[in-house]
Amino acid sequence: MGLYIETRVHADLDTLWERTQEPGRHQRWDLRFTEISYLPKAGDEPQRFRYATRVLPFLAVAGTGVSAGERHRAGGDRVSALRFSSSHPLSLLAEGSGYWRYVPTSDGIRFLTGYDYRPRWGLLGRAADRLLFRPLMGWATAWSFDRLRLWCERGITPEHSRNRWLLEAAVRVLLVAVPIALTRLPLGLVSLYAVPLTVLGLAAAVLVPPSSRAPAARRCLRTPPARSREPRLLATLEQP
Repeated sequence: MGLYIETRVHADLDTLWERTQEPGRHQRWDLRFTEISYLPKAGDEPQRFRYATRVLPFLAVAGTGVSAGERHRAGGDRVSALRFSSSHPLSLLAEGSGYWRYVPTSDGIRFLTGYDYRPRWGLLGRAADRLLFRPLMGWATAWSFDRLRLWCERGITPEHSRNRWLLEAAVRVLLVAVPIALTRLPLGLVSLYAVPLTVLGLAAAVLVPPSSRAPAARRCLRTPPARSREPRLLATLEQP
């Protein structure tokens, strides 16, 4: 089962293209990557790149990929495609492929991605991917797309929107943690109200919508349309 994420961005198409295609800008908003850098190329051959994701302060998982883009299409839309692979023994992703589409509409730009990959580590890897890693990748992609949207639409930098999200996440945790901590106090009025306060705190943490200035994966569409298909450009790329 491949992953599909779509958002609507009210911004200039060139701005959106640059912030997704230029490695230094791409790595600022995409939670899935810590570093992206282009490798030297000759002529019109596809662009090869190196990527890395820091999973611990002292450990980064790296891989390589190849990409190509079509910036000038007859319908006014744009598309880019890529294939990637990693030989790092700690990388669950062995190889994969995906695409981005940029579709101008009367209500902004439909910016969408579809991608899939093959996990390694055999049966254990497939189970870990299905139960944990794939849902996490879907959430991280959607969260990153909304982070990009805030940058393009409202000028909120990826660093600022991340900090705002972390602050809100900490507040939601405290809304639950503080009442639970009160239950450990000696019996009295405080501990008496700890349980209903915990329920109220949990409800607030879950139900209060995120700030309009913080990224939220829930704002993105996660179900592909009925006639979704890969661009022909993807078939022209060889696995790196």
